[in-house]
Amino acid sequence: MVRTFACLVACLTVAVARGQFVDAPAGAGATIEFGDVRTQKYRVGVVVTAANGACRGVYATMPVPAEWPEQKVRIVAEEVSPAVTRLTYRTLSGGVKQMVVEIAELPAGKRAQAIITFELERAAIVGPTDTAGWRIPPEPDRELRDALGPSPYIETRNRRIVKLAKTAGEGLEGWKKVESLYDAVRTAVDYRNGDLKGAARALADGWGDCEELTCLFIAVCRVEGIPARTVWVEGHCYPEFWLEDAEGTGRWFPCQAAGARAFGSMPDQLPILQKGDDFRDPDRPGTTLRYVSEFLRGTPVPGGGPPQVEWVREGA
Repeated sequence: MVRTFACLVACLTVAVARGQFVDAPAGAGATIEFGDVRTQKYRVGVVVTAANGACRGVYATMPVPAEWPEQKVRIVAEEVSPAVTRLTYRTLSGGVKQMVVEIAELPAGKRAQAIITFELERAAIVGPTDTAGWRIPPEPDRELRDALGPSPYIETRNRRIVKLAKTAGEGLEGWKKVESLYDAVRTAVDYRNGDLKGAARALADGWGDCEELTCLFIAVCRVEGIPARTVWVEGHCYPEFWLEDAEGTGRWFPCQAAGARAFGSMPDQLPILQKGDDFRDPDRPGTTLRYVSEFLRGTPVPGGGPPQVEWVREGA
């Protein structure tokens, strides 16, 4: 995606409650204990202006918040112009939800918009009190195997990354191994804002921001056979890793790769935009995406020009 993240921004708070999400299901049968629940509104959409002349066949997609165990979502308002021909939603493999906007024709100088306001209930995640029984899955299923290989900027075959993973994880199992990898990454790479450069370059340079620290932690986890993925939130990102209990029931655990130490828990309650870092979008065939960003195409009519576009992604 275009690098728009300014790491560790403030939450967009409307109201706070507690206990509404406690012991909610974690997707695979395990449970997650939740703390405070923050209710907030979030606007997503697109504004298209035919500033350079009439255009037709405008087609736009943008990611929108989806349901996760720690996030509930509902639509509370729609600002849709009559010129919008069609507004639909679809879900890509990996759980990314997109809004799809189509405008058949937009006369010169005219403006059309489709902006949706979502109400999000986002819960904090409380870490487990007993970590002794959690283990690395010996036989990950197909979905988990997708979280074990290389992804854009997550170079699991890089020599330096493999060495860091093997050294930090040596002789350890389960929770203790993952925590050792976590601490090794935070020791090896200082937090500093900069351009996107990925896990390998951050490790070589010794510094990076939330995206680099997240990429590196995910990479060393995957080297050691621990499924891990990126969680994209407003203005920030952090990793999750998967462990299972003695009965083979697993769940995702979050951690804060950059900023204040939080391992196996997540106090932040920023809007979750998507989870994962290896996506395919049917509108961008042949391209592997680490983040499903906004997309637009349109055709000028004879004598016209390309449309101007403004993407909306903000707290309400």
